[in-house]
Amino acid sequence: MSRHVDTVADATANSDLEQPYAELGLKPDEYARIREILGRRPTSAELAMYSVMWSEHCSYKSSKVHLAQFGDKKPETDVLLVGIGENAGVVDIGDGWAVTFKVESHNHPSYVEPYQGAATGIGGIVRDILSMGARPVAVMDPLRFGAADHPDTRRVLPGVVAGIGGYGNCLGLPNIGGEIVFDSSYQGNPLVNALCVGTMRHEDIHLASAKGVGNLVVLYGAKTGGDGIGGVSVLASETFDEGGPAKRPSVQVGDPFMEKLLIECTLEVLHAGLVEGIQDLGGAGISCATSELASNGEGGMHVTLDSVPLRDATLTPEEILMSESQERMCAIVTPAKIEAFLDICRKWDVTADVIGVVTDSGRLVIEWHGEVIVDVPPRTVAHDGPVYHRPLARPTWQDTLQADTSNSCARPTTAEQVTSTIFTLVGSPNLAAKTWVTSQYDRYVLGNSILAQPEDSGMIRVDEVTGRGVAISTDCNGRFAKLNPYDGAKLALAESYRNVAATGAAPLAVTNCLNFGSPEDPAVMWQFSEAVRGLADGCLELGIPVTGGNVSFYNQTGTVAIHPTPVVGVLGVIDDVALRTSMAFVNEGDVVLVLGDTYDELNGSEWAHVVHRHLGGLPPRVDLDAERRLAEVLVEAARTRVVSAAHDVSDGGIAQALVEMALRRDVGATVAVPSDVDSFVYLFSESTARVVVTAAPHQVEALESIAAQRKIAAVRIGFVTAPGSELCIDSVFGETVCLSLAQLHDTAEATLPALFG
Repeated sequence: MSRHVDTVADATANSDLEQPYAELGLKPDEYARIREILGRRPTSAELAMYSVMWSEHCSYKSSKVHLAQFGDKKPETDVLLVGIGENAGVVDIGDGWAVTFKVESHNHPSYVEPYQGAATGIGGIVRDILSMGARPVAVMDPLRFGAADHPDTRRVLPGVVAGIGGYGNCLGLPNIGGEIVFDSSYQGNPLVNALCVGTMRHEDIHLASAKGVGNLVVLYGAKTGGDGIGGVSVLASETFDEGGPAKRPSVQVGDPFMEKLLIECTLEVLHAGLVEGIQDLGGAGISCATSELASNGEGGMHVTLDSVPLRDATLTPEEILMSESQERMCAIVTPAKIEAFLDICRKWDVTADVIGVVTDSGRLVIEWHGEVIVDVPPRTVAHDGPVYHRPLARPTWQDTLQADTSNSCARPTTAEQVTSTIFTLVGSPNLAAKTWVTSQYDRYVLGNSILAQPEDSGMIRVDEVTGRGVAISTDCNGRFAKLNPYDGAKLALAESYRNVAATGAAPLAVTNCLNFGSPEDPAVMWQFSEAVRGLADGCLELGIPVTGGNVSFYNQTGTVAIHPTPVVGVLGVIDDVALRTSMAFVNEGDVVLVLGDTYDELNGSEWAHVVHRHLGGLPPRVDLDAERRLAEVLVEAARTRVVSAAHDVSDGGIAQALVEMALRRDVGATVAVPSDVDSFVYLFSESTARVVVTAAPHQVEALESIAAQRKIAAVRIGFVTAPGSELCIDSVFGETVCLSLAQLHDTAEATLPALFG
């Protein structure tokens, strides 16, 4: 941008000056609307603010008309303390405890610069949780990459994993779960979603608002640099071309040690009662923090931009406003408490400067060297951006895709072929052990991690006195969503809900990260609208609210969009983490049972994907009533100590579930395919609302009674055997298949190191 400082007086006097609005990601009609709002041309600083705040990433201009369903269809519940619209949702988990959790995307930055893109994704979501007044206690990372053997995947994945581990480990936060999925649709558009969960007492909740005329606006944390300028308006709101992003503004650079100081400093000033309102600086930086705080408070703010501490003295005012430098927060503090606030900042060696004051002018006014460079109604920047009713149309290829079922794929018909299929799936990138990744994360720091990868859900102890805790899972099968976006979103919700219940926690609330292609493509907007409708309807049916989330559009290379990927995170509460259920076979002689019904449902399955490279047909049917009843069985069975292990049946079917349960603690089992079903279908179908469980012989009837009360089928299929033994499956096309645990382990563990090690 020009080094000349463009003032409001200049903008009024030189109304016809041409401006580079298109380079900042603004459309002609958007630029015209800004001029209409201001009654003049915007200054270059105002143009910078509107460009980042009206970007797809910040304003949700293409999605908000659809996202309204989460409010319109919100179930009646008293657990929601803070809902959609704040930095993160907050739910009541009992005994005066509250939990806040949220998932967001850092997709495009992680493709451009994998390490820093992923690292700052963790940093940003942690600050969202911190700004609610909560102590961050754990992170998770739902990840999607292109084909596992593609050279660019080998470039991106190791850097992303190192960035997540490097930043999270330095913060001292356990990484307790997530996903790693490989599919060629994500080639050039990896999805790096980051989730954080935090805990607090009810009275510690804080909101992002600038209230109290005369109160001071304090910027504290790291100094402002030139990194990340234009990140949300250009990088996160643009479709990549065949060669990658057309414009590559610098990706943010993270400093986890500064963030750790910022966390402790922020919690101390909050608990000391020194803050009236607080906001983190993430996407859009100071532009976002000042405009959102002002519009959520008294409606006015006066800021002196010269007071912002800089790492680079050559930055222009526009660059300062657009910078997305990390590890920064903005607080509203009364004059009487400012010295106490600054004292705590000095104690933690955190830079803090008063940069403004709250007014009742209804305007956000920003000065630079004594000249006014911004004078805008803050709500027009933060909340009243464009709202698009994008054209949407069911794609012409959808019928053809759904008609091409997996029935055309050759199925195993012998025990030998089943054995080969099991090993093929166990060693496939999506189902193989993720130890190469998770070993780079600290999963147990802080001492309150109860369950972590590869368990169905991560679990954290919240109250060390009572043992109260929460479980969190994230899930989405993009292939299912491609086949049917409405049901695909419901299926993502169902699996995440089931995973939480499998650990013994009662599902309570939902967050989401909706990853899609370009909103300018009517087929993508149809997928998006259907997925949102499915998720809203599903949450209403299950009675759990959406607390907030994120939309990530433009995940597209040229005309090729990713599979629609509505990642759903479910949080559940457990009264005592000592009563949690693990997925591992443990006790020799325990009875193995399958809860739920199996149907011939293999379209979009891992078997079709891995063995036949096939995608077509309709996904498994969704029965959310059955999911709810199954969850009630699992929670009651855990609470009454009736079950000794539980693992949901999803990718790879019952065969994969049995393998994973056996390998978790190197304990075998002998099971049999029921006589009235096809062996292949029973072992590899991905029908929903199913869980494999184990129970001690004297507890089996109690478990069956709990299941019968809720009309959930419970079928005994075998028993747990000795540690280090085999996994044997009888009645497979009339024969017995015995699988060596050592061979299964070696097959599962070898894949990722061979690809990325």
